[in-house]
Amino acid sequence: MFYIKELEAMKKANIVRSKQIYSHHLLDYASNDYLGLSTHKDLLTLAFEKLSSYPYHSPIASQAINGYHPIHQEFEEFLKKYFGFESATLFGSGFLANVALFETLVRKGDVIFVDELYHASGRLPARLLGSQVVFFSHNNVQDLEEKIKTTPCKNRRLIAIEGVYSMDGDIASKDFYALAHTYNALLIIDEAHSSGILGKNLKGYLDFYSLPPTPHIIKLGTLSKAYGSYGAFVLAEKSVIDFLFTKAKSSIYTTAPSLFDIALAHCNLAYLASNTTTISQKLQEQKQALAPLISTQSQLAILPYKSQDLMLEHTQALLSEGYLVGSIRKPTSQTPRIRISLNIKNTQKQSEKLCKILQNFDK
Repeated sequence: MFYIKELEAMKKANIVRSKQIYSHHLLDYASNDYLGLSTHKDLLTLAFEKLSSYPYHSPIASQAINGYHPIHQEFEEFLKKYFGFESATLFGSGFLANVALFETLVRKGDVIFVDELYHASGRLPARLLGSQVVFFSHNNVQDLEEKIKTTPCKNRRLIAIEGVYSMDGDIASKDFYALAHTYNALLIIDEAHSSGILGKNLKGYLDFYSLPPTPHIIKLGTLSKAYGSYGAFVLAEKSVIDFLFTKAKSSIYTTAPSLFDIALAHCNLAYLASNTTTISQKLQEQKQALAPLISTQSQLAILPYKSQDLMLEHTQALLSEGYLVGSIRKPTSQTPRIRISLNIKNTQKQSEKLCKILQNFDK
């Protein structure tokens, strides 16, 4: 049969992926449900009621034909006001949004500079751009500036970073913002893991550093992760969004985002906006609980391992204690690591117990 040799090699390396349904009794430290919004049944009901007031409840076409719905429009207006950007457009997923940004915005004569640890959804379309893509050392502003100075560019410069890097948990440097303005570059900030958890108002990278949105900034946010739904949005100045909507293949040639998911995201974000202080405090409590072992400014705590077998052994030991964590292997990361996702579904005491268990592991 097909791919047998490849699968056998992957089995020997212990990197074959499989589907598994975990018990809901396990404590979740593996998902991206940072704010625990997946458990709010009242918001689920509210979204259902919102959708039920319309004649149809599912997307019927591409947004470019007649799939654009008042639910999409209302949410875009909310996003613009909430984050302070001029214009917005929606995508079916963060992967599709990243494909759109790379494939659409990088035109003839442009160069895009990409963090070497940028998400696979950006690296995939980057392969199509050839010499127009320049990768710089992870979170290294000096290396980026050196490459900007030494790379010929006939037209626009773009820079792509993540607010929080999902496999490392670190936050992008503030200096990328200044550098983008210095070199008149567009700065794409993928905020899949930073929007909803960073900053005084939990609005992400710009909020964390108290920086204003400007025409140089493009914010990509996902409606999964902290926002407890599915889909994605891009915020930028009007000319960028208009061009993106007109040209992006991953928007034009696919059905509009799910109406229910957008309605749910709208309800969830409105809830977050009304409860920011309380939610922010709970997020801080989770980080404090793990502080004796790991210090993190994001909601992701990373424990690196030299041995993949030991990492998997510890993952299983945590499962036996009722804790589900992420076990990350190649090719997702170059080295094995346990990835702990802190979320407010769990109590501070539960996270403190997790910390004690991890401290007792023999590394």
